[in-house]
Amino acid sequence: MSKKMSEKESESESMKLASEEVSDEFKTLVSSDDLHSLNHLQHTILGRLQDSNAVLSHFNEFSEHCFTEISGDIARNTRVLKSVKSDLDYIFQKLRSMKSKILMTYPDAFPEDSMSEVIDRRPDLEMPK
Repeated sequence: MSKKMSEKESESESMKLASEEVSDEFKTLVSSDDLHSLNHLQHTILGRLQDSNAVLSHFNEFSEHCFTEISGDIARNTRVLKSVKSDLDYIFQKLRSMKSKILMTYPDAFPEDSMSEVIDRRPDLEMPK
């Protein structure tokens, strides 16, 4: 049993020596100046990333605060717009119904060209003035 133990120890020792030798060879492949330069660049990048993360966190907090302030107004305006839309839908439905009743009673009430598409004369709000 001690023979197996000593074989394992010697194998372990030889692996350790081999890994140290490989490590020493790797150290000769790259100059220490290059390693220091690379280390400096990594620290610079880390600092910039941390700064960017702090700015983004601040922006997210600011955006959340602004949204909290205006979310009530947005919800109220959304309800108003939905109500206006349903009112307008109802009005247009009634107008169509009234127009069809008038046409049934008085077929000549509307000239032929008035039944064609109506030109939209509303101003385009998207165009700059």
